[in-house]
Amino acid sequence: MEKLPESAPAIFILRDFHRFLEDVAISRKLRNLARLLKSQPKNIVILSPQITIPEDLGEVLTVLEFPLPTPAEIQIELERLLATLGRSLESRILDEFVRSCQGLSMERIRRVLARAIATHGELQPNDVELILEEKRQTIRQTQILDFHPAPETIADIGGLDNLKDWLVRRGGAFSERARQYGLPHPRGLLLVGIQGTGKSLTAKAIAHHWHLPLLRLDVGRLFGGLVGESESRTRQMIQLAEALAPCVVWIDEIDKAFAGLDGRGDSGTTSRVFGTFITWLSEKTSPVFVVATANNIAALPPEMLRRGRFDEIFFVGLPSQDERREIFAVHLVRLRPHNLKQYDLDRLAYETPDFSGAEIEQILVEAMHLGFSQDRDFTTDDILEAASQIVPLARTARRQIQELQEWAAAGNARLASRQASINDRIHQTPQELQ
Repeated sequence: MEKLPESAPAIFILRDFHRFLEDVAISRKLRNLARLLKSQPKNIVILSPQITIPEDLGEVLTVLEFPLPTPAEIQIELERLLATLGRSLESRILDEFVRSCQGLSMERIRRVLARAIATHGELQPNDVELILEEKRQTIRQTQILDFHPAPETIADIGGLDNLKDWLVRRGGAFSERARQYGLPHPRGLLLVGIQGTGKSLTAKAIAHHWHLPLLRLDVGRLFGGLVGESESRTRQMIQLAEALAPCVVWIDEIDKAFAGLDGRGDSGTTSRVFGTFITWLSEKTSPVFVVATANNIAALPPEMLRRGRFDEIFFVGLPSQDERREIFAVHLVRLRPHNLKQYDLDRLAYETPDFSGAEIEQILVEAMHLGFSQDRDFTTDDILEAASQIVPLARTARRQIQELQEWAAAGNARLASRQASINDRIHQTPQELQ
């Protein structure tokens, strides 16, 4: 580069050169070249799939990011491909193809479409499944987000009537009709409550009910061992989620990920990742609905609970007697759809105070083992026998649960269940709980 005549204009393309930027000699040479080329009609372009810029080069490099293709760009590419084939698609099917391709690079889109054409000579509506599989592969390769299946429905949730009503009312909030009405995109939910009360199940049911892809974020995967890697992964997660929008991003047990920020000895990496994440929660305009669950509200930073990060904070408590009856019915309809009448649901609900939904499911599994070991079907008595052998979490962690219920009763969160049933439990004495 230095040997070219000063007046000769030139553009130098350095492919995959990010691998050498950490070399001290190369970094020094680039800084010298940057000073030399300021007075010459020459430019250096470094191509890189990721942003890894050493601090000493930050002043001489300008970053230009190329985002994933927009829906309009994807549609142009599909129409160009269809024109070369002499084919056309209905607008409804074309829109479905465009929506399915969102989140993929243009190179991947071309590759999967070429694969579909090579299979049957044209694009067919069922080729959308090929695109979705390519999208799953892409998400797996990021090792940050997981494409999570969501077969669960709202009907699979026992109780939580207030929460279900809230979700049903927002069922069409991602539609174009809602935009024309002036509604903003829903931002997300924070579900706080006792373990095993259906918070994760609700996240899956939301995606199924709204017909949106469910992406599961493991916050631990955001953190890398190299300097700047964690911040880069956080930006990558945000970019990928927004490219796949509209979608649901599910973050399970977020209280474990960001607990005790001030005490971390990681040179502030966790704080920076947390800051980037909550800023995105507040300022995002893309239709990404974030569902976060937490068991220990005291472990969450106060900034997470500020209004504007989420549309609503719901408290999911222990089910009331009516809700336990509904939970038993949901599971027994799935396990014994033809013999449901032989089980005394009212008695089961009455005899299982303090049991969560997950514990009720475990009771039924234990009852099935009892029946199976004796070569017969399990009965109501078997279920009650199994319940007598399980100590619910409400008794082993009574103090923590009572503090959580009192926090919700103070008006810090909206109750997912009907008001009366929760208040009855909050005002119980420790002796009554015992």
